[in-house]
This record gives sequence, C-alpha cells and structure tokens, in this order.
Amino acid sequence: MSIKFSPPDITDEEINEVIDTLKSGWITTGPKTLELEKQIKEYTNSDAAVCLNSATAGMEMVLRLFGIGPGDEVITTAYTYSATAAVILHVGATPVFADVSEDSFLIDPRDIYRKISERTKAIIPVDIAGYPCDYDEIFSIVNNNRLFSPKAGTLQENLGRILVLTDGAHSIGALYKGRKIGSVSDFTSFSFHAVKNVTTSEGGVVTYVNNCGNISPEVVYKKLRTLSLHGQSKDALAKTELGSWEYDILFPGYKCNMTDLAASLGLIQLKRYKNSLNNRREEIFRQYADILGRREDFIIPKYKCLQSETVSSCHLFMLRIRGMEEADRNRVIKELSEKGIPLNVHYKPLPLLTCYRDLGYSMEDYPNAYNQYKNQITLPLHTLLDNRDIEFISTSLLSI
Repeated sequence: MSIKFSPPDITDEEINEVIDTLKSGWITTGPKTLELEKQIKEYTNSDAAVCLNSATAGMEMVLRLFGIGPGDEVITTAYTYSATAAVILHVGATPVFADVSEDSFLIDPRDIYRKISERTKAIIPVDIAGYPCDYDEIFSIVNNNRLFSPKAGTLQENLGRILVLTDGAHSIGALYKGRKIGSVSDFTSFSFHAVKNVTTSEGGVVTYVNNCGNISPEVVYKKLRTLSLHGQSKDALAKTELGSWEYDILFPGYKCNMTDLAASLGLIQLKRYKNSLNNRREEIFRQYADILGRREDFIIPKYKCLQSETVSSCHLFMLRIRGMEEADRNRVIKELSEKGIPLNVHYKPLPLLTCYRDLGYSMEDYPNAYNQYKNQITLPLHTLLDNRDIEFISTSLLSI
C-alpha cells in the first residue's frame, strides 16, 4: 500500500466548472472571483472578503494597507511557516517573535505582552493546524495597551490600536468560541493552496471584520482590490463596459489578484467543504485520536474545546511523542516512509532557518517552540483517505 501525504480532492464537478470558465471567454479576475468573495464573506460571517493569489499576498497587502513599514515592529510566533514572517520583512518592518505557550503550538499571549513596544503596529497570530489562538487574551492586550503610537493620516489612526491580522492559512471553517474564524480578528488571511482544506490550486482570501466601527468594509474592499491590481482605478472587467476604457493609476500597486480559473475551483471546493469535506476531515482526525490515544507517550493534538465552543478545522494531525529528540523523530519518519507512508514536520521554528539565524534570531530564546518541534510528526490527513488507510497508518506507526 502506498499513501499520499496531501493530494487535492478534485471531482468532475470542479473540472466542469473550470471548463465552463474556459468556454466563457473570461478567465482572469471577473464574475466567478466576485462570486467566491461573496460566498466566503457569507461563510465566515465577515464584513468584506478579497480574493488574491495567495494567503501570503493577503497578509502583505493588509500590512501595506495600514502603512506598516520601516521602523515598525510586528509580533508573530516563532512557530510558523516562513511566509508569516517574510511578509513583515517584505514591507520593511521588523519581525518580533513570541514563543508558543508550553505544550502548545499556539502563540503565548503573555509573551506577546512582554514583546510589545511603542514601535509595535500589528500582531499576526497563527492558527497552527487549524486550531484557533486565544483571541480574547490577544484583544485584551491590544485594547489595554498604552504604548501604541499610530502614523498620522493612516488607517492605523482610524483603528486606534495595534492591528490583529490572523494567519488563518490552516483555519477556514474553524470556530473560536462559536464564531467563525474570519470574523474574529480585524483581518484574516486564508490559504487556498493545493494542500489546504479548500483549494484553488494557488490562491487565498483576506476577510475583514469591522471591530471598531471606524473603517468601513467598502473602503477596505476597494483599497485592497486596488492594491492588488497595480493601483489601478478600474479592474479589467469594469474596463470592458462600453466607453469605459479610461482608467488611472493611483499609486504604484502590486499584482496579486485571483483569476476566475482559480475561483472556479474554489466555488465548488467551498460548496463540497460545507457539505461533506469538513465532516470527513473531522472523522479522520477522530479515528487517529481514538487509535493513537491509547498510548500514553503519544500527545494527541487538540480538536475541540467543548466548554468554549472552539473547534479546529482539522487541517493537520500534528502528533508529538514524549521522550523523543530530533534524531529519534527523524528515524520514525524514515521507517514509516519505507512502509510507503509519508510523514512531515510542521514546522521548523523560524530561528532554526538560515534566513532568520542570519538576522540574529536564536532558537535558545524560544524554548517552548523547540520542545514542540523536536518530537513532532504530521500524519497524512486528507479526504481521499479511507478508514483502512487510517488503520494502516496508525498500526504501522504503533508497530515501530
């Protein structure tokens, strides 16, 4: 038996929708992208949604929208994929890493509090594996912070406090205390990459929720859309209307819009996710937990907190094995691969990577993140797995 780690679940329905777009004569940003934005907005209970070519672009555009750049600091977790911190560097700001909480993959609000300075302009929490961060604590920190100093004439000034921008690459469909992720933070950037719960092959969407009442959703939508299309006053679809060729360039913007070809995939994927795919991911997660939870040295990832109505999107099954060091963990991965089972590690903490070591970050400053990483393995979790696959993966792991 050979298992794939994370293939996309594509059916004839997605294929037919893409064919429909190809035959329509309109394949770039257009009506299907607008429809996907509408559906994401409704699904997440957010006030605005803008589809882009990646979640990374989404985070960067939000930072640029708020005028965050050189001289500013943005706090994020040391335990995440590089994209989270890279967007901070792209805009010229300084990443400030907070450790995760002990025995958790999620950013520690207490360390956020310790790391805030008068230069802090944003916090980027990361919903690792699809389980939401402690947003009540994070918002308590930013709402009570007295160090915040906004740049005059920017949306920072309208917001009046540190921006909370969630890296929700993993967490579409997750709930925080009964609220859909996408409607909790000021902004949330979801990924639609090929391995994500909902895919457009490459792509993402930024949602906005008007937490303060000072920035209208219409303004946010228009500004993000303009940022993502060269700073142009009209998109290509608007320019096709008779007599509407003329446009202006308002500022030197960027090029990271979503195409209707990608949105075609997303429309069907989102429909299937709501109807069945999300439930199947939960079933697989529970099956792993039931089998592997019998061993005391297996630390099962969190799925749900019943008391608070916080629920994971079940994007990844990030298992930890007590007592293991990196070499032991790597040997487990090698032995399972020899049985035709691919495993992964999510993620190397950023200070272990050359880019961030060269910038002066040291892994010794984030002991909890290292302890989470050194004995962590990620098992295959996707909707093309059947129950026999889960049994095979689990028993093979137990056997070694």
